[in-house]
Amino acid sequence: MDNINSGDATGVQWSAEQISQAFSLGHLQVQSIEAVSPISLAYIGDAVFELYIRMKFLWPPQRIQQFHQQVVSQVKAEQQADYLSQLMSYLEPAEADIVRRGRNATSKSPKRLSAKIYRQATAFETLVGYLYITNQSRLLELLNRLAISPSI
Repeated sequence: MDNINSGDATGVQWSAEQISQAFSLGHLQVQSIEAVSPISLAYIGDAVFELYIRMKFLWPPQRIQQFHQQVVSQVKAEQQADYLSQLMSYLEPAEADIVRRGRNATSKSPKRLSAKIYRQATAFETLVGYLYITNQSRLLELLNRLAISPSI
């Protein structure tokens, strides 16, 4: 096992396999995911979805400002709410339950958004976080159903 050149803050060396395992989250069981709050799942889902969109718009190469504008247009709450509505008819019962939990778990919405849009966006992020942890192939299947195109 080859060690990665630099260690973490503690000086511990990480192998490529350890890093891969840390990002795959294969050690989490579906039953233990029920103990994770919907807001925590949404937090993970937000990061995962933004990375997915960044990778989707990476090619063809473009100026960073245009790249950033395209990404922002896709990850904003209004767009995420629309994406959730696109996926609802494809969700399995357990996934629909996660969406419901995410929608009901939201706190106060930002002033620029309606509470309904904010709850739907949080529900979408919760679904993405849940599937990222429990079933990445299913996540990709659903994300590939979305009508994602540059709006800039």
